[in-house]
Amino acid sequence: MAEAVAGWRRCSACKKPIGFGESYWTCSVSTCNRARTALFFCSVSCWEVHLPVARHREAWAEEQRAPGRAEAARKAAGETAHKRRRLVREPRSSPGRAPASGRETREVLIIASRLKNYIRETSGLSASDRVLEPLSEIVRAVCDRAARRAAEDGRKTVLDRDIPER
Repeated sequence: MAEAVAGWRRCSACKKPIGFGESYWTCSVSTCNRARTALFFCSVSCWEVHLPVARHREAWAEEQRAPGRAEAARKAAGETAHKRRRLVREPRSSPGRAPASGRETREVLIIASRLKNYIRETSGLSASDRVLEPLSEIVRAVCDRAARRAAEDGRKTVLDRDIPER
């Protein structure tokens, strides 16, 4: 709780402490006020420092009042009691190694938007996201065969002639 002794928060530009109950400024743009970004400025001149980096179309400084020490302590206690859970993805396995979980997680090689546009334009149908994994497996198999052919020919480059005919 060293931050509680120094003040409520620190200025995002000059790092000067903003004390409990003091005035501070925030940016009017919502992306600067998100929980992860949370920009706080001790003065309008400090707020102006972030404008060239942020490149907002239109923005202004909004004056706010920092909470009192007791209110900040209550809010901090409430946030720790109701912290959000984060979803953590399984680590991807490297080629040639078994995955840690026993379940193979492979990267999708197909660009979903382009595939869906192609299907829509050629047939008038929609495509499910579930087609991406099987198509990626087909692409992997074709690439593996092409790489074997290139290696058999003594080359280190896969060429178009290594791709099997339909």
